[in-house]
Amino acid sequence: MATQGPPPGMGPIMVLNSKTQRTHGRQAQLGNIAAARAVADIIRSTLGPRSMLKMLLDPMGGIVITNDGNCILREVDVSHPTAKSMIELSRSQDEEVGDGTTSVIILAGEMLINAEPFVRANIHPTVIVRGYNYALQEALAICEKLALVVDVNDSDKMKALVQSCIGTKFSSRWNDTMIDMALKAVLTVARAIPTPTVGTDAYSQKMEVDIKRYAKVEKIPGGEIADCAVLSGVMFNKDVTHSKMRRRIENPRILLLDTPLEYKKGESQTNVEITDEEDWNTLLKMEEEYVENMCMEIIAFKPDIVITEKGVSDLAQHYFAKANITAFRRLRKTDNNRVARATGATIVSRTDEIRESDIGTGCGLFEMRKIGEEYFAFFEECKDPKACTIILRGGSKDVLNEIERNLTDAMQVVRNVVFDPRLLPGGGATEMAVSVGLRKAGLKLEGIQQGPFLAVGEAMEVIPRTLAQNCGVSVIRTVTQLRAKHAAAYEEAEKSGGDGAFPKCNWGLDGTTGKLVDMEEFGIWEPFSVKIQTIKTAVESACMILRIDDIVSGSKKKGY
Repeated sequence: MATQGPPPGMGPIMVLNSKTQRTHGRQAQLGNIAAARAVADIIRSTLGPRSMLKMLLDPMGGIVITNDGNCILREVDVSHPTAKSMIELSRSQDEEVGDGTTSVIILAGEMLINAEPFVRANIHPTVIVRGYNYALQEALAICEKLALVVDVNDSDKMKALVQSCIGTKFSSRWNDTMIDMALKAVLTVARAIPTPTVGTDAYSQKMEVDIKRYAKVEKIPGGEIADCAVLSGVMFNKDVTHSKMRRRIENPRILLLDTPLEYKKGESQTNVEITDEEDWNTLLKMEEEYVENMCMEIIAFKPDIVITEKGVSDLAQHYFAKANITAFRRLRKTDNNRVARATGATIVSRTDEIRESDIGTGCGLFEMRKIGEEYFAFFEECKDPKACTIILRGGSKDVLNEIERNLTDAMQVVRNVVFDPRLLPGGGATEMAVSVGLRKAGLKLEGIQQGPFLAVGEAMEVIPRTLAQNCGVSVIRTVTQLRAKHAAAYEEAEKSGGDGAFPKCNWGLDGTTGKLVDMEEFGIWEPFSVKIQTIKTAVESACMILRIDDIVSGSKKKGY
C-alpha cells in the first residue's frame, strides 16, 4: 500500500507558520539534556567548603560576588527554555527550605546526563521516568532509615548542623559568630502555637518561625565583621524628635500608636468663611486644643517613650518634652510590629482608647547610639522578646550583601530543624549511602526499568565527586574508596542481620582536605527536610524535562 502524502506535483504542506522553529523527538530531548548540563556546569564549582566565587555583572554595571547557587542563576540571563526551568528549581528550593540550591541543580543535571544513553538507545521516556520514580521512593526510604533525631535545644549539635551550611560560604572565616547569630535569631523568633489535633480535644504545639517579618537584618557599612551581633530586642534608624528629650531610659514604658499626633486635616477640600476676626483665633485655638487633648490622653498613662507611624506636630513635641517623654515619628509599620513583639506592647489606633495593658514594659534599656553618621534607637535587654534585630557590620556593601545571604541560609537551616528535628550525615555521605542502597535494590528489579533505576544511584554520586573535585584530590580514587566503605557496611549488615538489615554508614568526604571521615565523629549534619527536598525536586524535574518531546518557539503573539 502506498504511503499517503500530498497529491503529486504539490510541495510539502506547511501547517505551522514558516517563522516558527520546531525541534521534536529525540533531537529535542538531547537538546534539553545539553542545556541542563550547561546550567549544572555553571555552578558546579561552587559546591562545598573549597568552593569558588562567581562575579556577575548586571546590565547597569553593578557587580554581584557570590557562591550562592540561587543568587548566581537569578542573575544569569538564559535563553534556552529548559535551562530557564532548571533555574526555577533553585528558586523554589530557596523559598521552600532555603538551602541546597546548588546541590539541586547539580543533581538534576546529573540525572538528565545519565538518562542520555537510554534516550540514544531508543528507550521510551516514560519507561525511564517510571524507573526514576521507583528509585525516588527507594531513595526516600533509605534517607528515612539514615535519619537521626536531634534535640533543638542541644546547642552543640545545632552548631555542627549550621556549620555544614555556612562552612561552604564566603563568611566561613567568622563561622562561630555567624552560627551563634543564626541560632540565637531563630530561637528568639520561634513561637509555639497550640493547634488542635484532629479528633481530640488536646492541643499540640506547632512552631511558628517567621524570620522574614521578625528577624530584621540591619546592614551598617563600617566596622568589622566581628562586630556583628543579634540584639535581645530591636533597633531602628530614627532619632528623637526633640533635642531636649531623654536619650537613655532604663525599664521604659513604651506606647505604640498608628495615629498622627497633629491636627487632622479634612478629607475633602473645605472653605471656611469668617466674618469676625475673633473667629479666626477661635479656629486656631480649637486646633491647638485638639492636639493638646490627644497629648493629655497619652500623658495620663505616664509612658516614657511614644512611637507613632505617622507625624508628630511641633506642639505635641513641646507637650511631650515638658512631660519628659521621648517621642519618635514616622516609623515603618514592619518596625512597629517588631517593637510590639519585643516589648509586649499593643499598637493603638486612637488615643482615647489607650488602656494600661497596651503599654509595653518588657524592654530593659532604651538608648540612642550614633553609629557612623547616623543615630539608631536601641531597645535592648527585653524579657523573652519574640522579635530581634541582627546588626551586620563589614567593610563594604558587597561584603555585607554576601554575609546577609549566608546568614539567611543559616537561619533557614535552623528553622527547618525546628520544624522537623531530624538530621542526615553531610559531606556526601547520604548521597553515597543512597547510591549504594539503590545499586543493591536495583539488582532485584527485572526488565528494562533496571537501567534507569541504577542510573539514579549513579547520579547521586555526583555530590561526593564534585566535593572531591573542588578539593583538588584524585576524584576516582576518593569516590571509589568511599563507595567501598559503604558497600562493606552493607555486606556487614547482611551477614549479621539477614536481608532486611540496614547499615548506618556515615562515611563521607571532608570538604576541606578531601580525606574520608566518619561524619558522626566529624560532626557535619544536614537537615532532613533540605536533603529530601533536594532529591525530590531533582528527580521530579528530570522526569518532567525527559517527557518533553517537542519545543515550538516563535508561537503566536497576542493581539493578532
